[in-house]
This record gives sequence, C-alpha cells and structure tokens, in this order.
Amino acid sequence: MMYLSHLLIDVGDNPDRPRPGRLWLRNIYHVHQRLSMAFPTPQQCAGDPQFLRPFDPAGFEGSRFLFRIDNSIEDDWPRAIILVQSDLLPDWDYAFRNARMFLAAEPETREYNPTFAAGEELRFRIRVNLSRKIKKSKNGTDLRKLREGTDNKGRPRTQGKRVALTWDKDQEPDEAVREWLASKSTQTGFVLHDFHVLHMGWVAGYRPTSKAQRKEGKEGKEGNAARQMKFRSALLEGTLTVTDVPAFQQAVASGIGSAKAFGFGLLSVIPL
Repeated sequence: MMYLSHLLIDVGDNPDRPRPGRLWLRNIYHVHQRLSMAFPTPQQCAGDPQFLRPFDPAGFEGSRFLFRIDNSIEDDWPRAIILVQSDLLPDWDYAFRNARMFLAAEPETREYNPTFAAGEELRFRIRVNLSRKIKKSKNGTDLRKLREGTDNKGRPRTQGKRVALTWDKDQEPDEAVREWLASKSTQTGFVLHDFHVLHMGWVAGYRPTSKAQRKEGKEGKEGNAARQMKFRSALLEGTLTVTDVPAFQQAVASGIGSAKAFGFGLLSVIPL
C-alpha cells in the first residue's frame, strides 16, 4: 500500500512580490527536508508535539517517498502543486505546523495501490534528472570511485562520476531525451511511444556543509554553511505500453533515474 498526496503551494500571482512558498521552492534541498518532516517518529511527536525545536533527522522515520513539483502548464498564473508518493501515511499537519504560510490549501492524501496488466497503454508524466555516469574525463583521468563490496565476478565495485546529459550541436534536445528515456524503459518494463517535453531547465539547491567541509573551503553561494547542488531537469508527458508488470510496478513504486530525493523520478500514470 502507498499513499498519494497533493500539496497546493502559495506562490502568489505576482513574481515581483515573492511569497514564502515561492522562496521555499527555490531550494530543492529545503523542499525535501520539509516533506520528510511529515513522517515523525512517535518519540518525536511525544517530545515535541508543537514542533518547536530545530529539525533533527533522527526524529523522523526516514520514510521512502518520491515527489514532484508540478507547475501549471495550461494557465498563465504560476500555480505550483507538489505530488508526494510515500509508503507511510504522512502527517502534513505536523510537517507544516510552523510553516503554514507555504500552503494555499489543506493537503489532500489518499491511498494509492495501482495495478497494471501486460499490454496496457498508459499516459504518463515524470520529471527526470537528465544525467549519465562517465568513467574518464576528456583528458583520460579515471573518475571512478571504489564502492563497498564486489560485483558478481568478485571484482571491486566502482562508480563513475555523474554529469548532466549533453547532446551534439546537430542533435535536437528532444531526440537526446528520447534516447535517454528509452534506455531506462528496457529496465523498467515498458515501451515508450510518443512524448513531449513540457519544460526543460535546471533545478538548484543548497545543502548545508559539515564543519570539516567548511574548513576545506567547500562553501556555497549562500555562505559558509551551504554548498550548491544543480540538476538538469525535464518534465515529460507522453504514452507508453506496459511489457513487464513486476518491473513496471517496481518503477512506479521506486521511481526512475537519479536524484529521487530532490524531486525526480516520480512516474504518474493514468489509463488511456
């Protein structure tokens, strides 16, 4: 069983007069942090029922959840909705107890337990982090990092460096995105048909740095206590056919691609 929540964010109708919700959405790290506050432990609720103390990750369940910020596509006004898919029932009242100004309406949550059939055609929407892993730089430097454990042949496991997806000057961006998404579909149990890019750009955030990182000079634009994160983002909509039900079910539950903690990978589907 999963849960699907809709959060309508107050971003106002005048970009020259920022609302708290608009400012909040500018830092995807803060968005993830606030959403994670919807899963407090019983000890957290008992010890801080009004949520007055500073956020401490240890006081929350660490629930697995996916989310996506959806901006209005058809309207001229800058509406923003956050969809949250979680494996635990969220407590939005607790999460926004000290931040009601972010919301334009009370959050709505319902049970979500989709089922699929092989050959079923679906319309989908997803925001993806367009990235890939590389093993070597242009000058031949090995960028791989050792990971814990070994592969199925007993060799040390390595992980390449993740970089933003790029394409040649003579290639259309939509073509590069199609190739990227098609490569994911072989692992996630569906065949991609048509799609279009609703929006492409960058998503930014600032993650607090540790004292050790600050001593090393790893500072962000917000000062000594933050470092910048930047993701190439594409909001996609289209149609697909389910080919492998268990794999597709897992893709819906777990998301597709990287940077899922920062608003990517949530696959929303409806029957055609």
